[in-house]
Amino acid sequence: MTAPISTRDRILTEAMRLFGDKGFEATSVSQIESAAGLAAGSGALYRHFKSKDALLVAGIDRQLDRRAAMQNIRALFAGLGDLHSELTVLGRYLLSVIDQESELLQIAARTPTGVSDRLDTAYAALVDGLTEELNGWIGAWAPDASPEQTKVTATLAINSLFGERFATNLYRRTDASAPTDPYLAEWTAVFAARVTCL
Repeated sequence: MTAPISTRDRILTEAMRLFGDKGFEATSVSQIESAAGLAAGSGALYRHFKSKDALLVAGIDRQLDRRAAMQNIRALFAGLGDLHSELTVLGRYLLSVIDQESELLQIAARTPTGVSDRLDTAYAALVDGLTEELNGWIGAWAPDASPEQTKVTATLAINSLFGERFATNLYRRTDASAPTDPYLAEWTAVFAARVTCL
């Protein structure tokens, strides 16, 4: 039997969903309370969180805890030894991380920079972390390439994956997204060729 979800967790889950749908500033405490099954305007949210800002920080921290398992993606591919195979698995993994972080990405896209330092930091950590890990992987396959070359290639590769998921995850437009397998096959072919040239 599944344990019941606590009121605090329900508030947190619904708040993050609303922040992603409407934006942090456009979401009211009353809307969060109503979505969490509480009386709108009752102030029940404040029994669990000091403020709406504190609620956002708690939601971001929950996302960061989920991401903590992602330490060094290069370790996932040890022993494959084939550039194309490693890049295919790596691309699929990167897309899965982006998909898992879609809620955070939606909130970041709908919240102006500077509203929440914690949100800005979490978003930058996601993008920078994935880029740096891919940059390290590229450097291992192209040890003679300059750091600038590997960084630019990693940035292009990560941005193309974020861009592919952007319309689908942010605007929930499945018609704007290419099917994953053909997109990933083309992404792999393009970046495998680029890494080989480096």
